[in-house]
Amino acid sequence: MVAKLHCRYVSAVAGFTVAGVAHSGTEALRAAERLRPDLVLLDVFLPDMDGVRVLRELRAAGLGMDALFITAARDVGTIRSALRAGALHYLIKPFTQAALHEQLRHVASLRSRLDELDEARQEDVDQIFGTRPRGSRELPKGLAAHTADLVDSVLRAHPEGLSATECAELGSLSRVSARRYLEYFAETGRAEVTLRYGGTGRPERRYRRLG
Repeated sequence: MVAKLHCRYVSAVAGFTVAGVAHSGTEALRAAERLRPDLVLLDVFLPDMDGVRVLRELRAAGLGMDALFITAARDVGTIRSALRAGALHYLIKPFTQAALHEQLRHVASLRSRLDELDEARQEDVDQIFGTRPRGSRELPKGLAAHTADLVDSVLRAHPEGLSATECAELGSLSRVSARRYLEYFAETGRAEVTLRYGGTGRPERRYRRLG
C-alpha cells in the first residue's frame, strides 16, 4: 500500500516515471540489475536485509544509479551509514508529498547541472555537494537551496530569458514562488531583468541568467 502511494507521488513529478517496484532487498537488487533505473528509492526496513546493505551491494555490483532513502529509521547510526554508502538524501517518514517532490526535483537539477558541465568551477562543485561555506551565498529566510537550484537550472535551459509564469510552469512551482527566486537572482547579479511591453496593463518582467 505504501509502495503504491510512493509510486503515485513519483509519477506526479514531471520528468519522472516509475521503472519498477520491489518489496524486498533481493527483489530490489534483481530489479536494479534488470531495469537500470536512474534513481532508487530505498527503505531501511526490508524483510530480508536492510536498505543500507542493498545500496552497498548495488555499489559493489558497479550499478551507479542514485539512491534516496524514504524510511521511518531515525537513529543517527543508520543515517550515517546511508550517507557513507552514497545516498543522495534521507527522508524520514511520515513526510509530505511536497517534501518528496522537492527531493526528486533536486535530483533532476543535479543531473541536469552535471550534464551541462564540461569542467566544473568550485562554485559548481559546492552547489552539487551542498558544501557552500556559511556566508558565501546564504539564501534569505524563506528561500530553499533546492528550489533555488531548480530555478537556476530552468534559467540555464532558457538562455533567451523567460517570465515568472513560464519558470513556474517549467519547474512545477507556484508563480509567486518562482518570482521570489527570480527577483533574488536579479538582486544578487545572477540574472538580469528586461521589460516586455505589449497590449494593455503592466509590462511583463523577463529574466535571463548571467554568466
